[in-house]
Amino acid sequence: MAAAPTQIEAELYYLIARFLQSGPCNKSAQVLVQELEEHQLIPRRLDWEGREHRRSFEDLVAANAHIPPDYLLKICERIGPLLDKEIPQSVPGVQTLLGVGRQSLLRDAKDCKSTLWNGSAFAALHRGRPPELPVNYVKPPNVVNITSARQLTGCSRFSHIFPSSAYQHIKMHKRILGHLSSVYCVAFDRSGRRIFTGSDDCLVKIWATDDGRLLATLRGHSAEISDMAVNYENTLIAAGSCDKVVRVWCLRTCAPVAVLQGHSASITSIQFCPSTKGTTRYLTSTGADGTICFWQWHVKTMKFKDRPVKFTERSRPGVQISCSSFSSGGMFITTGSTDHVIRIYYLGSEIPEKIAELESHTDKVVAVQFCNNGDSLRFVSGSRDGTARIWQYQQQEWKSIVLDMATKMTGNNLPSGEDKVTKLKVTMVAWDRYDTTVITAVNNFLLKVWNSITGQLLHTLSGHDDEVFVLEAHPFDQKIILSAGHDGNIFIWDLDRGTKIRNYFNMIEGQGHGAVFDCKFSPDGNHFACTDSHGHLLLFGFGCSKYYEKIPDQMFFHTDYRPLIRDANNYVLDEQTQQAPHLMPPPFLVDVDGNPHPTKFQRLVPGRENCKDEQLIPQLGYVANGDGEVVEQVIGQQTNDQDESILDGIIRELQREQDLRLINEGDVPHFPVNRSYSSNGALRNPNMDISSSPNIGLRRSGQIEGVRQMHNNAPRSQMATERDLMAWSRRVVVNELNNGVSRVQEECRTAKGDIEISLYTVEKKKKPSYATQRNDYPPSCGRSLRRTQRKRQHTYQTRSNIEHNSQASCQNSGVQEDSDSSSEEDETVGTSDASIEDPVIEWQSESSSRDKEHLYLKKLL
Repeated sequence: MAAAPTQIEAELYYLIARFLQSGPCNKSAQVLVQELEEHQLIPRRLDWEGREHRRSFEDLVAANAHIPPDYLLKICERIGPLLDKEIPQSVPGVQTLLGVGRQSLLRDAKDCKSTLWNGSAFAALHRGRPPELPVNYVKPPNVVNITSARQLTGCSRFSHIFPSSAYQHIKMHKRILGHLSSVYCVAFDRSGRRIFTGSDDCLVKIWATDDGRLLATLRGHSAEISDMAVNYENTLIAAGSCDKVVRVWCLRTCAPVAVLQGHSASITSIQFCPSTKGTTRYLTSTGADGTICFWQWHVKTMKFKDRPVKFTERSRPGVQISCSSFSSGGMFITTGSTDHVIRIYYLGSEIPEKIAELESHTDKVVAVQFCNNGDSLRFVSGSRDGTARIWQYQQQEWKSIVLDMATKMTGNNLPSGEDKVTKLKVTMVAWDRYDTTVITAVNNFLLKVWNSITGQLLHTLSGHDDEVFVLEAHPFDQKIILSAGHDGNIFIWDLDRGTKIRNYFNMIEGQGHGAVFDCKFSPDGNHFACTDSHGHLLLFGFGCSKYYEKIPDQMFFHTDYRPLIRDANNYVLDEQTQQAPHLMPPPFLVDVDGNPHPTKFQRLVPGRENCKDEQLIPQLGYVANGDGEVVEQVIGQQTNDQDESILDGIIRELQREQDLRLINEGDVPHFPVNRSYSSNGALRNPNMDISSSPNIGLRRSGQIEGVRQMHNNAPRSQMATERDLMAWSRRVVVNELNNGVSRVQEECRTAKGDIEISLYTVEKKKKPSYATQRNDYPPSCGRSLRRTQRKRQHTYQTRSNIEHNSQASCQNSGVQEDSDSSSEEDETVGTSDASIEDPVIEWQSESSSRDKEHLYLKKLL
């Protein structure tokens, strides 16, 4: 006779029988109950004297009425999550009773320890490729084994050589204050050695990546910089602004190349087209006026055509095109609009043409992004309707996979932020480097990682405390993505594991945290740069920070905010010197309060590296301006053969005459406090080693103080000779790409473009085209241009919550209101750009044409 079962065994038999009775296996349950009674496997009953008595299965069920039939199933469902808290499984969110190893419910700490591979394991090739490390291989592989295996096999995996744990060594090299307002745009040049920032203070600045030096300031815009782009040849930079103008500068000399005026409202996005058609290139711009402009230019001469190919896409008044993205080969560009419509344009013909309007979203489309590789025509769109869609062109139709932001990970170990908001919205979208996953940022502060083929949710990344508007994939490592948001946090994520690698918090001493508005990786992946709401540029990277320690924390040129004059074509000259900004002498480096930096920092300015010490000390004097007021002036030195400043004698004489006139009139000059004079009473050389006063609250309200004092002073840096002008015109700020590198990259883009045309042509033949009917949507409820709408008040100030920021901002908001209020009239008359004198090649959308016909018929009736 078999041994009597233990109490746990008898109870397990009972729970199994109850589970079978609740399902379709009733016959099996009856047989099992009979065998339990036959073999006396039912727990016995104890009386009050402690004697055991046999009982039937029905008696046991009646005695345990609190046990439901599915009690065993509930126990099994609880075991997995409880065990995960102690010993995490290998595949998070997947619960199984049949797992082995780290997925087993019987796993212990010993099972999770990885077995270190020996050198021969790394040297083995699996189907011609190096082996993939097991999931539980926690420690990075030994570099000696990897190097030896590469010598033997000739190949190795990048993840072996550079594991994701290496990104923990990235650190912040420097935080530089270089703007007086929020900085929404940052970009690297194609070589990665230069960084560009575009700010609400209307300036575009160029910085050195290797040491953080301020190299140049591009002036000309009269309103906030909304977007920037660098061309693929690394010769041009284009900036769009809320002043409705696109400006293009030469990167080599900083000379203005073109001023493009084709929009009647703020510019929302700027893109250089990757496609190469001989010497013809395209620059595209989209605007809050609902238009997209294709500006054609010549790659050799860098001349732009005055007339763009223009599409006006106003299905109703107030529609704005908010985002755009080119395919990797440049044959397609997609745009997202506030009328919920995604529009796709094709550049494979003689001129750009619109080929599709996709209306699957039910709210504003705030982000679109084409995939990184040209082997498939795919892009992802994100909308405020709480969904993202992965689109692919198949059989003459754009088909999509819906990514619902309400989808949750399986299992009970969910992030705590899943239910923070009721209406979910997508704020940003991105692809990993090899397009295997799509990453979406949601307004509940979570990031979701999806399989780009099946649409399955792979990971939910939590860590942010506010909305995320920055998703930046690593340029060549598919596991790595960077995110940043209004909470001031910058995260580096491992997409394979769904884990956090490194976190930085942008805490500014005395001012709280600064919201991070943009981040970009350098092309080599060794650096990334961020910009924030307080005017800072943050530089991150590997290695030593000693070169960044040699530069000041605040870097402005004394000419940054000097007034400009504009000609009929909107080109600018410096008001005081009557010179083009790029031909002016090298400026002096000052802090945010307008105080010049010491001479050792003045040598950082391009053109002043080899100057004498006396030429690096800007002299401060007091000169009467046109209103009869005495103001301080910064005057640079241009010495003559006698090593004496040419301006000294003239300034001394003017100051002496001014002092005599004031004394004769009985007035005493009122000079600023704590200012000293030289023996002649005209000039002084300040103590350049005295640090500036602490900056309590940045100058963002348009006051004439600090570095903005240069508005009134309008100083003449120095008298420029013809030889100086020739030398300055030959200054190289940003070098072009190496000819070999540029040629190879152009061939790659051309090949991708050819593949895109081939795919499009093949799919177009598979199914006849048909006309897509438009749906009528209710009017949009907002005119959001920038992604800065906030539900929670912050300590920093951005353009969305400052009504009196500057005259340019006020004018811009007025223009937006005027354009929105008059947009219906524009639709009736049929002129979308009444302020532009030059004619443009323009196409109206079918819907707007129908609207005009209806309005015309109403007038006739």
